[in-house]
Amino acid sequence: MDIELLKTIVDYGIIGLLGLMSFIALWFWIERIMFYKKVDVSKYNTKEALEIDVTNNINIISTFGSNAPYIGLLGTVFGIIITFYAMGQSGDLDAKMIMTSLALALKATAMGLLVAIPSIIFYNHLSRKIEVILAKYDIHQKENDLAN
Repeated sequence: MDIELLKTIVDYGIIGLLGLMSFIALWFWIERIMFYKKVDVSKYNTKEALEIDVTNNINIISTFGSNAPYIGLLGTVFGIIITFYAMGQSGDLDAKMIMTSLALALKATAMGLLVAIPSIIFYNHLSRKIEVILAKYDIHQKENDLAN
C-alpha cells in the first residue's frame, strides 16, 4: 500500500472520528441544556423517573471526554509507525522529513485533547445541573408533605 495513502487514511480517519465525537458531544450538551430548562419537577411522581430523564445521554459526553485522548494517541502512534516505515523503505534519514512527519502525527493527540477537555467540562456542567434539579424535586416533595 502507498505510504501517502496510508497517512491520509489514518489522518482523516482519526481526525474525522474526533471531529464527529466533538460535534456529538456539543449536540448532546445543547440538547440537555434545552431539556433542563423545560423540566418541571412537579410533574414527576418519583425521583427515579426524574433521574432517568435528566441523566439521559450524559454518559455519551463522559465517554467521549474520557476516550478522545486515547483515540488521538492512537492516531499519533499510527503516524509514528508510518513515519518509521517510510524511513525504513526509503533508507533516507532526512531530518526535515522526520520532524515534519512526527509533528503531523502529534496533531492527532492535540485534537484528542481538544475534544476531551470541552467534553469533560460539558459533563461536569450537566452533572451539576442534574444535582440542582434533583434537589429541587426533594424540596418540592418536602413542601408537598408539609402542606398535607
